[in-house]
Amino acid sequence: MTAALTVARSNFHKELVQKETLSLSEDGVASNADKSQKTSVAIALSIAKELSATVTPKKLDGQRAGKQFEEAVEGFLSQSFPVFQSLRPGDWVIKNVGGSRAEYQISKYEPYTHLADLANAIKSDRNLASVLGNSYEISPDILVLRNPESDETINRYQDLVDSDFGRYAVIRKTNQEQPIVHAIVSCKWTLRSDRAQNARSEALNVIRNRKGRTPHIAVVTGEPSPSRLASLALGTGDIDTVYHFALPELIQAVKETENDEAISMLRTLISGKRLRDISDLPLDLTV
Repeated sequence: MTAALTVARSNFHKELVQKETLSLSEDGVASNADKSQKTSVAIALSIAKELSATVTPKKLDGQRAGKQFEEAVEGFLSQSFPVFQSLRPGDWVIKNVGGSRAEYQISKYEPYTHLADLANAIKSDRNLASVLGNSYEISPDILVLRNPESDETINRYQDLVDSDFGRYAVIRKTNQEQPIVHAIVSCKWTLRSDRAQNARSEALNVIRNRKGRTPHIAVVTGEPSPSRLASLALGTGDIDTVYHFALPELIQAVKETENDEAISMLRTLISGKRLRDISDLPLDLTV
């Protein structure tokens, strides 16, 4: 039998192709390529062919492609992560909130519920807004949430908690009922310098504004260019790891270019543990 993770990865790629998020133009340019860069075009074309992308008269506009990429990543995580109960048991919810920017989603969940009061205070106080700016704003694409557990579940095999102590822990439903943010996943179909910077800034806001454990902070991208991947993946302190939508296919495509600089950069990202395949993400979330 084929492993569940392998099936989920295959379904993820099929959705990208079927919905034409990943497609080819009539002159052989993949939808995630920068047509002004020869290396980007060559790498993206190789990946698209390997994933059986089809030729379409017109590629999707950037906003729609980005939205569909978010949906595909959400579907992949919903299919793959919750089944790893042997490694990370829990009542999990995968939620795509990327299309709900008008509502401050993150403040609904622990450890960020305090941000709702802060947002309201800033709206009513211009001086406060001028001081804080957007340093508190977090607008994730996908949230991996864990629902708090009842004492009955916690005490299933042994009496572990009672009414005397452990009264502030957010994992206990008797203490609070809001879901807990386990991971924040940003989705970038392609990367340009501004998108890389936005992902970093948001990651820092996630770290600075929490009142509890820092969630996993991940970025999933379909960017084919190693140099642009490096602009986001290199360095530490904000994003945990960058995940490529098709890393084995990317490795093969970069080798085919015989571009020493691109090959060296990709090797650095992988050996330096800054770039992994999307199939690694569900496993990393169990740690």
